[in-house]
Amino acid sequence: MGGPMVAKGGGLGVIIIVILYALLGGDPQALVQNLPSGGSTQSVPKGTPADDEHAAFISTVLADTEDVWNALFEGMGDRYVEPTLVLFRDQVQSACGYASSASGPFYCPGDEKVYLDLSFFDELKRRFNAPGDFAQAYVVAHEVGHHVQRLLGTTEEVHRMKGRVSEEEYNALSVRLELQADFFAGVWAHHAQRNFKMLEPGDIEEALRAASAIGDDAIQKRARGYVVPESFTHGTSAQRVKWFKRGFETGDLNQGDTFGADDL
Repeated sequence: MGGPMVAKGGGLGVIIIVILYALLGGDPQALVQNLPSGGSTQSVPKGTPADDEHAAFISTVLADTEDVWNALFEGMGDRYVEPTLVLFRDQVQSACGYASSASGPFYCPGDEKVYLDLSFFDELKRRFNAPGDFAQAYVVAHEVGHHVQRLLGTTEEVHRMKGRVSEEEYNALSVRLELQADFFAGVWAHHAQRNFKMLEPGDIEEALRAASAIGDDAIQKRARGYVVPESFTHGTSAQRVKWFKRGFETGDLNQGDTFGADDL
């Protein structure tokens, strides 16, 4: 791909339309660009058919997260500011600095954008053995969870501690931040299913398999053959699965205080 895809989600229930359109031989990326919505699609270069299909699906997942979080923030008497989604391959420049595909998906609070390298979804299937559309949806929802933390002020509170505590203590705070984003991803899945009946049999298992595959312990053991718990920054496989499941089962934001939890 020649550069990043920058897309703003919008509109409810377009996933089914996009899938049907693709099955009928249409270009799903073109359809997403022309769907009426409150957002916009900017500077989207033509990629491979597989990239276009990924981009269309991910953009519709973002739109569904917006529907859920807009409603939840409204229920709290607040306003949800929608993030921007940037899809890229190989490398990208963000307000948080330069990032390569080795960085994986990330959220940059500096520009309130979710950055997803499309090659990561290939890795999720091949390297991490976590295929499936809902595994991809979980990744999007997790990064959107970081955006929610930014809006709630949690991200800033954690970042202020950098340099004030030891590296090991800061890593522990980072783990709690990541696990809360997993919880928020589960909250999204809970409300999306309750409101839109979007889940199919096996979808939650796909998300749990993805959460388990990208735990710090699983990644370190795969790369090194052993784990170093004090260096964890995202949480173990079991912890990530636990907090996603808690969010999905309860749908209650009050149940997601990972920072006050004694047992992660």
